[in-house]
Amino acid sequence: MPPVEPVREPARQRDLRDRNLATLLARVAAAGGADDDAAPSRAALAAATGLARGTVSALVDVLLAAGLLEELPPPPRTGAGRPANGLRLSGGRVAALGVELGASHVVACVRDLTGAVRARVARGSVDRTGAPERVLAASAELAGAALAQARAQGLEVVGGAWALPGLVDSAAGRLRLAPNLGWRDVDVLALLGAHPGLAGLPLAVDNEAALAAVAELWHPGDALDGSLGGTSFVLVTGEVGIGAGVVLDGRPLRGERGWSGELGHVTVDPAGPRCGCGARGCLEAYAGQEALLRRAGLAGDGTGADALRRAAEAGAPAALGALEEAGRALGVALAGAVNLLDVDAVVLGGTCAPLAPWLAAPLERELGERVLRARLLGVPVRVSTTGADAAVMGAAALVLQRVLDAPAALLG
Repeated sequence: MPPVEPVREPARQRDLRDRNLATLLARVAAAGGADDDAAPSRAALAAATGLARGTVSALVDVLLAAGLLEELPPPPRTGAGRPANGLRLSGGRVAALGVELGASHVVACVRDLTGAVRARVARGSVDRTGAPERVLAASAELAGAALAQARAQGLEVVGGAWALPGLVDSAAGRLRLAPNLGWRDVDVLALLGAHPGLAGLPLAVDNEAALAAVAELWHPGDALDGSLGGTSFVLVTGEVGIGAGVVLDGRPLRGERGWSGELGHVTVDPAGPRCGCGARGCLEAYAGQEALLRRAGLAGDGTGADALRRAAEAGAPAALGALEEAGRALGVALAGAVNLLDVDAVVLGGTCAPLAPWLAAPLERELGERVLRARLLGVPVRVSTTGADAAVMGAAALVLQRVLDAPAALLG
């Protein structure tokens, strides 16, 4: 007797099931947070989505079994009937790796599905004269240390993303141009994929400033597709270079090739000093970390923004003068961006965040003088909620959002 073929779901039925799983997970994520009272029940999900209660219950059971959701204990009974159990995202199984490869440091972190950071390791220096193969291998080793910490906690890391400086071709996995690293047309994904510690792990690459904006924009439940209507800002992230992540009406602005945000190469003085990119008077030549350290008399100190902050706190005239000039240059460059894009706010992230007490005043003066709408409506300047870790947090968020968008991929 021939073997009996198993009954398979029609493709359209599977697609519908997968979409419904994503819809339910997104609903729970959107209601989530620390407030257990906001956690939706199965009945509430059925009412919100229009799905049958039996369908919702069955799909919720699938998400619970997969470790993507967890069920809260029932609240105290206050009347007749059994109180409904709330549902929330689970941080117990799925996690994502983020790595920031800066021009002078490498940071790796792992975030679970709730967005919580479960592991973080950092290396304070990068040999920018080294071959890309060696630098990327060092970043992979650091990533391996973060992965080991996460796996020791029982987490399953389902993917990783690298935040890189310069012009990144995300689709091809290549870093096309990074003046501060001296790299041109490097196949980053191929080099990382060859590292044994990353074998089998899905990887992605993107620009560090764009990912910093993702971190500022995202928490579980906030899709990165324009659903946060009305949220518009320019986030400035700085280290050796200066980049900007732009969000318009809740949607990251990427440009035709994903190469937008090179704020550091906006000209603030055509007769100014030579920039590392070869042009004169770029913002980076005034507000980049190395330019600031040089003007503050701290070049070669090796501690970057921390040295500047300490010198400014001590009232060192050279450090205060360098930060004043950097804030003015930031204001000139950002005024053009605000006039062009009409964003709601300017956000200081990266190494600009700890220096905000000294950068903000001259920056705000320039915005007030140069932005046309400032006569009617001011341009708030605030500090990033994710601080110097914005890019690495955004890299991990990029992977986590893919889980929320397509949970069926983890169900086997």
